[in-house]
Amino acid sequence: MVNSETLQAILAFGPVFLLIAARAFAMLQTAPIISSEGVPAVVRITLAGFAAFAAMPTAEVFFAPGQPGTGFAALINGATGDLRWEPFSLAFLLLLVGEATIGIITGFFLTIILATFATAGQFFSLQMGLAASETFDPLSQIENPLMGQFLNLVAMLVFITIGGLQHLFLGFWRSVQTINILHLLEGREAVVSMMAAGLAMLFLDAIVISLPILGTLFLTSLTTGLISKAAPQINILSEGFPISILTAYVVIVAALPFMTETFAGIINAGFGTLESLFIQIGQPITGGDGF
Repeated sequence: MVNSETLQAILAFGPVFLLIAARAFAMLQTAPIISSEGVPAVVRITLAGFAAFAAMPTAEVFFAPGQPGTGFAALINGATGDLRWEPFSLAFLLLLVGEATIGIITGFFLTIILATFATAGQFFSLQMGLAASETFDPLSQIENPLMGQFLNLVAMLVFITIGGLQHLFLGFWRSVQTINILHLLEGREAVVSMMAAGLAMLFLDAIVISLPILGTLFLTSLTTGLISKAAPQINILSEGFPISILTAYVVIVAALPFMTETFAGIINAGFGTLESLFIQIGQPITGGDGF
C-alpha cells in the first residue's frame, strides 16, 4: 500500500519520474515483441509508467553525487539532495531526449539480435524456391519470406520461454541504477562499437544458422543436376523444386531442437553485451533501501 509520504515524494520528484518513464517508453517502442503493432500504445504507456515507478527508488544517477542519502528512499525519510538541473527547462528537455535515446539504443539492439533469425530464413528461402512467397510479417512488420517468418516466430517463442521480457525490464532497472545521458556521452565510443558489432554478428549468426540448410540444398541441387546430366530421359530437374522444399523441411525438423538452443544462446549473449556496456560506461551499483 502506498502511503501519503511516498505519494508526496513522487510528486516532489516528478521530473525524475518523467525522465525514467521517457527511457522506458522509448525502450518499449523499439524492443522486440512489445513494439509490435499488435500491442496497443496504451499498454506500452502503462508498462512504461509502472516500470518508471518501480525503478525510481534506486535512480541515484539522477541526483547529485557525493551527498549522503541522495537515494529516493533517503529523500522520503527526510534527507535532501540537489538535482543536477532545473525542472521543466531547456536543459530538462535535452535530458528528456537523452533518456529516450538510451531507451532507443537498448530496445533497438535487442531488435537487431532478434532480426538475426528472420535474416537466416531469408538466406535459404531462395534455395528452397520460396523466395517469391513474401508476405507481411506482423511480428517483424516487414515483407518477409515464409521461412523467415517461421524462424522469427520460433525466435519469439524462445525469447519468451527463456524469460526475455523479464530480462528486458530487469536490464532497464539496472540501467536506471548505473547510467544516464552524461555517462552515455562519455562512453559513446563503446556504444558505437556495440551497435557495429551487433550488426556484424547479425549476418554472421544468420549465416551460421542457415549454413546446414544451405549446404544440404546445395548438395541436393548438385545431385539432381548430375542425375539429369547422366540420364536426361528422367527429366529430374522438373521435380527440383518439390525435392528442394521437401529436403529443406526434413533438415529443419531434424535440426530444430539444436536451432532453439542456438537461438537461446544468441539472445542471452545479447543481454550479456548490454550488461557489459552498462558496467563499462556506468557508475557502480551501490544499492538502495527501497520505499
